[in-house]
Amino acid sequence: MGNGGSAVKVFTDHQGGINWLSLSPDGQRLLTGSEDGTARLWSTADSQCHGHFQGHESYITFCHLENEAAFTCSADHTIRKWDVMTGQCLAIYRGHTSIVNRILVAKDYLFSGSYDRTARCWSVDKEKQIQEFRGHRNCVLTLAHYSSRDVLEEEEEEEEEEEKVSRDLLVTGSTDCTVKVWWVSSGRCYQTLLGHTGAVLCLILDAPNRELFSGSTDYTIRTWNIVTGEQLKVFKEHQGSVICLELVNRHLYSGSADRTVKCWLVDTGERIQTYKAHKHSVSTLKYHAGILFTGSGDACARAFNSKSGVLQKIFRGHKFIINCIQIHNELLYTASHDGTLRIWDIRGICKRNKRRLKKERSAQGRSSQKGSLSRLFNNKVGCMVQQENGE
Repeated sequence: MGNGGSAVKVFTDHQGGINWLSLSPDGQRLLTGSEDGTARLWSTADSQCHGHFQGHESYITFCHLENEAAFTCSADHTIRKWDVMTGQCLAIYRGHTSIVNRILVAKDYLFSGSYDRTARCWSVDKEKQIQEFRGHRNCVLTLAHYSSRDVLEEEEEEEEEEEKVSRDLLVTGSTDCTVKVWWVSSGRCYQTLLGHTGAVLCLILDAPNRELFSGSTDYTIRTWNIVTGEQLKVFKEHQGSVICLELVNRHLYSGSADRTVKCWLVDTGERIQTYKAHKHSVSTLKYHAGILFTGSGDACARAFNSKSGVLQKIFRGHKFIINCIQIHNELLYTASHDGTLRIWDIRGICKRNKRRLKKERSAQGRSSQKGSLSRLFNNKVGCMVQQENGE
C-alpha cells in the first residue's frame, strides 16, 4: 500500500469550507461552492482559477456545472445561474422560503429541493418557476429525475394520458422518511415509497432497470420498482447512516457513518465486499477503472481495489472532512471543509490496476482455454470408450 505523500497542487482561494465540487460534462472545468458564499471555476487543463462568482448573501450548499453555465444554490433561499465565460450572473431563481440544499439540471429543467419542505421546477432559460411539489412533511434532501419513456411500456403510458404533456418525473427524498415520485407537468405525486424509518439522505436511479436505490439514517439501503412503487430489497448490514451511493455494472457501493463502504450485488442483494480503514464517516465515493475512491470525515481520501477490497493508497493533507471528490484524466480532485481544493496524481494506481486486470483476464482466458481442451479431450475419450464397447 502506498502512502499519500503530498498533493500535486493545493488551492486555498476560498475563505470557507467547500461544500460541493462539480465537473462539467466535457471535463474541461470544475466548479466549487463554498461556505464563503462564492463559487469558483477551475480549468482542468491548467488547474487555474478562471472564474469567481459572487452574489449570494449566505453560504453555497451545492453547485452544478454544465459546459456553458454554472448553477449554485444557497442558504439565502435562492439559486443562481452564471455564465462560465464572463462570470456574470444570468438569472436568480426566487421562491423558496428556506435553505436550498440541492439542485439538479435535466434538459430544460432546473429542479431544487429545500428545507421549506418543497421541491420546485424552474425553466433554465427564464427566472420563472414552472412547478412546485408540495407534500413532504419535512426537508427535501436529495433529488433524481427520469422520463417515463425510459421505464413505462406503451400500455402503461396510455393509463397516464393526462400526463402526456410532459413525461418527466422527479424523485425526492426527505427527512420525513419517505421517497416521493412526482409528475413534473402537473406537480401530482405519482408514488410515495414507504419503508424507511429514518431520513432519506441519498438516491440513485437505474431507469433502464426500473429501479431506485435510497440510503437512510435508519442504516438501510432499499431498492424500489419506480413504476409500481414496490419495495424490492432491503440491504441491512450497515451499522450507521447510509450517506452516499454509487452504482456500477449492477454493483452498488454504499458509504456509511459506520466508517465502511460496502459493495452489494444488486440482483441478489448479497454483500460481497466491505472496505475498511476509515477512521470516521465515509462522506463521498467514486468508482474509477476498477478502483474505489472514498472521502471521509477523517480528512483522508483513500483508494481501494474494488474487487479485493485491499487499500492501495491514502491521500493525506486535508484538515477537515472531504465533502466531494471528482476524477478526470487520472487526477483526483478533493474538496474539503478546510476550504482547500487538492489535486492528486493517480496515474500510478490506475496503471497498476490496469496491469492487474490484464493479468486476471489473461489468466481467465488460459483457464477457459484449458477447460475447453479438457472437455474436448474428455469427449474424445468418451467416444473411444463407446466405440470399444460397441455402443
